[in-house]
Formats: sequence, structure tokens, C-alpha cells
Amino acid sequence: MEVLKITTATREQMLDVTGELRKLVSAKPWKRGALLLFCPHTTCGLTINEGADPDVARDMLTTFSRLVPRQGGYRHVEGNSDAHVKTSLMGPSLLVPLENGEIRLGTWQSVYLVESDGPRNRTLWAQWLPGA
Repeated sequence: MEVLKITTATREQMLDVTGELRKLVSAKPWKRGALLLFCPHTTCGLTINEGADPDVARDMLTTFSRLVPRQGGYRHVEGNSDAHVKTSLMGPSLLVPLENGEIRLGTWQSVYLVESDGPRNRTLWAQWLPGA
């Protein structure tokens, strides 16, 4: 398993990690299969969405904040319940296909680490699953 260290800069942030993943895959002998990505944090998740227009990421963060407000009468004493809810909506893992030694994404797609309780130092686990 490979471990990527990622530092987020703000409380809520969608950080495009596609470049780091492409770099990781190109340095390995992985040619075909899938890349399993897992974020081992309860307030930070993963998603794939448009990477060409940064307004998409901003719109997503705005929508999540509207749907799950920071102050919502939550009981969790740490004061970050909204981040836990947002992360559960996002999910902790992704499976990305690999072909010819490259990550296969749609034309406009990027892989995002979605921070909901930063800034923090985060870890992203990447595991190659060989294809037949």
C-alpha cells in the first residue's frame, strides 16, 4: 500500500489530488487493474467530479454547507458534527480504473480529497488491485 500525505489549507476544501495520483501510478509498474483509494479520517472524504471549472468545487462546498450547516443543534461535543455528516455523504473511498499504466477518468473528471474540518494534515491510502 502507498501512503500520500496531504495538507489542507482551510476548514472546507476540495483539493484536486489527480496529479499526485497520476505521478504515483507512473512511478509504479502498475499497468492494468484498479487503484483503491481510502481516506482514513472521519471528517475528510473522497469524490470524483469536474476538474476543469473551479466553480464546480465551490458550488459543491456551498451546497454541502447549506444542506449541513455548521451550527445545527448537534450533540457531538467537539463541535465538528457537520464535518462528520458531510464526510458520510461523500464517502471514504473510491475505485479508479487503470489501463496502460494510467488512471482512467472521464474528460472533465478529477479526484478530490474533500476536507470538512481543516486545515489539517491528511493521509490518503492507495492500493493497486491487479487486473486480469
